Amino acid sequence: MSSNRKVIVITGASSGIGAALAHHLGKAGNPLILAARRGDELTQVACDASPAAVPIVTDVTDRAAVDHLRDEAMRAFGRVDVWINNAGRGIDKPVLELTDADFDEMMAINVKSALYGMQAIIPHFIQRGAGHLINISSFLARVPLATNRSAYNAAKAALNALTANVRVDLHEKHPAIHVSLVMPGVVATDFARNAVGDKGGQPTSPMPAQTTDEVALSIVELIANPRAEVYTNPASAPIVRKYYEDVGAFEESRRSRREQERPDE
Repeated sequence: MSSNRKVIVITGASSGIGAALAHHLGKAGNPLILAARRGDELTQVACDASPAAVPIVTDVTDRAAVDHLRDEAMRAFGRVDVWINNAGRGIDKPVLELTDADFDEMMAINVKSALYGMQAIIPHFIQRGAGHLINISSFLARVPLATNRSAYNAAKAALNALTANVRVDLHEKHPAIHVSLVMPGVVATDFARNAVGDKGGQPTSPMPAQTTDEVALSIVELIANPRAEVYTNPASAPIVRKYYEDVGAFEESRRSRREQERPDE
């Protein structure tokens, strides 16, 4: 295997960002382990991505299943260089309408699945002395521009915190292990239509939607040049900075803008 090629695990690979990422990484010759719950779709993505792509049907909310995914990756290729926790699901309910089941599902799919992935693969990275963990979060974890995403935003904020903490924990003793957080903005996928309680709307955003290929190429570049955090849309970072400079003023400005955009009744 070429030293430039990396063994890469991608969860949530049957569609959206995960499928686009598999395509780009597979075409570059990287051996892939692709995981998702939907077997037929996952197999098709693997076939399209690369002859060296191995599909493994996995429910990432099940810790034993995630451990099995790691073990199958090791059995197939003998090592893992990059592990990408990409699986996730949205919701379309404001905070006051959330049920226990809604909140638990968002945390299980968007946070616990990534926690299981981190705990499964990082000991392998420590043993090897190198590796790259990438967690796919969301710009909405930083700025409440789509409050109907409520528990999804909260789950991604929790993922951000876990990612930062494990990065700090590892840095001193294991500097060759990279931990990265990727925060896409609005992406043109079926993600919204698959959200819990979807009402057919799209989150309003001050930035244009990106394609899955644009987001995937940002992650490909991140694998080549690891860093702590990446906003895939260049417009995101200035918006985040403006929000945290004065949260109250930012939110008041957004309220005023929505009122101006509201049609006359």
